[in-house]
Amino acid sequence: MRALFTALMIWVCALSASAQDLSGLARVDMAQSSVEDGWLGGTTLSLALSQGVPFRVFVLDEPARLVADFREVDFAGVTAEALLGETESFSSARFGTFQPGWSRLVADLNGPMLPVEIGMPVDTSTGAAVLSITLEDVDAETFAARAGAPVNPDWGVQAAAPPPEIAEDSFVLVIDPGHGGVDPGAVRDSTTEKELMLGVALSLRDVLRRAGGVEVVLTRDTDRFVSLTGRVALAHQVSADAFVSLHADSLSEGQARGATVYTLSDEASDAASAQLAAQHDRSDIIAGVDLSGTDDQVASVLMDLARVETMPRTGALASALIDAMTTAGGPMNKRPRREASFSVLKSADIPSVLVEVGFLSDKRDLANLRDPIWRAVMVEALATGILAWRDADLARQPLVRQ
Repeated sequence: MRALFTALMIWVCALSASAQDLSGLARVDMAQSSVEDGWLGGTTLSLALSQGVPFRVFVLDEPARLVADFREVDFAGVTAEALLGETESFSSARFGTFQPGWSRLVADLNGPMLPVEIGMPVDTSTGAAVLSITLEDVDAETFAARAGAPVNPDWGVQAAAPPPEIAEDSFVLVIDPGHGGVDPGAVRDSTTEKELMLGVALSLRDVLRRAGGVEVVLTRDTDRFVSLTGRVALAHQVSADAFVSLHADSLSEGQARGATVYTLSDEASDAASAQLAAQHDRSDIIAGVDLSGTDDQVASVLMDLARVETMPRTGALASALIDAMTTAGGPMNKRPRREASFSVLKSADIPSVLVEVGFLSDKRDLANLRDPIWRAVMVEALATGILAWRDADLARQPLVRQ
């Protein structure tokens, strides 16, 4: 991606007293919303809203995406299929909460196109509004030069919630419910990975707090998007002793079933693990995050030195979780310990694991994940494994220092 860019951005507010008096979220009127390809080229996206809201529009490259941010829109009942219709300009779209107070729509472009007309006329009598974006084809070089997020520090890396006050010398665990907000993760019928893992994370937090001796911090405790770098940054902000990321992904039929614990490796242990890591690293792209300038600048030698201590501790954490889940009845994957290059596991100084509690692509796992009793058993098992590792790790620390 280009480091330099020109952002396309427009802000509007309700234009009349009646519109300004409206409160609550703007709702999408699907009957009046559409995407239409012009006869002579160009495409117009029209999103009808119950009231005018501040918004901004920009494009991102690699892959080409159109992004619209709103403060704030309720997308309940909206589907990508109904909105996009038979357009040839967009291949897919996603929408939902991006961060507190803001919603986002991300539409994947089939080719380089730039907005040439953007507006949100507001009906002065009803307050209803229509966001209208007309795009026209451009060459790839022109698109790349114009692509990029607006220069606004509040919209760079999407951070987790502000870290809580942590007592000194506490054992701090960061639990990371995968996906969230505009990024639903794996989806099967009405079941979404983001909702399942948030529920598991909240339950695990409660179990560990009742056990005592653990300060638990969640990367998100609501349905909101947090970037991969934002999740890792939070773990460093609170000086986490361990980081556990929770997922229930989807892979092609027959590739994966049963609980699996992943640790970091530059080389994936198998093809399925490599595919999962690639899917996870697309989360920021799915949510419309500008990834320009996010390459790791940390000296690899220093990171390698830090991992000399961290890697065996991470392996012990993975083993403790696998043992506890196996004892609880799993079911476990036939190879429950695997490796891959997941971005959220790249903290050199924090033992970090990613737990696939199950796979939504497998019928047995899907039934288990939808069962609240099974989930409660797995939560207890995860807590047991974490506490067992904490006790063993604390006991080993004097020996490590020697």
